[in-house]
Amino acid sequence: MKKKQWHGWSPGEQAEQHYLIEPRALAGGGDIRHVSEFLRASGWRDRSKPGGPLLMDSPDRSIRIGYDPFVQPGGWTIHGKATTHQEEWTAILGRQAPVEIVAGLTDALTRPHSAHAPNVWAPLQEQRWHIPPGDGHITAVSPDRSAWMQFHQAPDGHAMWWSGAQAHQGNGWTAQFTATTPMHLVQSYAAALASPEPVMRPRGRVPHSTRIRTTSVSVLPSQLSAWQQARITAARTATWARPSWQANQPPTTARPRATQRGARAHR
Repeated sequence: MKKKQWHGWSPGEQAEQHYLIEPRALAGGGDIRHVSEFLRASGWRDRSKPGGPLLMDSPDRSIRIGYDPFVQPGGWTIHGKATTHQEEWTAILGRQAPVEIVAGLTDALTRPHSAHAPNVWAPLQEQRWHIPPGDGHITAVSPDRSAWMQFHQAPDGHAMWWSGAQAHQGNGWTAQFTATTPMHLVQSYAAALASPEPVMRPRGRVPHSTRIRTTSVSVLPSQLSAWQQARITAARTATWARPSWQANQPPTTARPRATQRGARAHR
């Protein structure tokens, strides 16, 4: 597979104004190459057509990731095929979902996961999200109430995860995960959603919202390129160091009902 070299967002060495944005959930979509270049460096195949939506397949073709900005409402679709050890699953994230949060999920697809049972609520609890007790319907809310993570199980047993962020100006987004989505992936998403680290956006790409806090910084294009190249290098290094048999191992997941009980036990 031909590897493409990342050359940064813009040429030249004149400092450009960027902004660090908090909370990250309200930072807007960002540059999708933050996701796609990492996947490509991890051995994923780019199936995109020139001028069309992004489309990438995992090395074993069991998972497909798409980003389509040309339809309404548009956004990310991540689909896992049914395998011997895993049911079919789907995750859908809106167009304004920050790429850093999307990457919390997609990066996790490229690396082995812990054998320990995942706890989706743990990274939210660590960041002091409010998680009231519930039975079949649990909603965690960020301290500033700008983002949420919800597990809902209907009386008929149908369950799903629902998440997202919302500003008063309406520049929010949502994410949905089928109950069959591997729990370690949902946990990785939750950790990225709750992270207190700000994300960077260039001037002109900062959402209009009274709920965000911005810090102006001057950044050289070479710095942006170096930061992205470091991320790509880390992906390639991890891929080369991983035995081929390990890279093809199917993910496993706990059942949604067991996950829900575990969430109550940890509070």
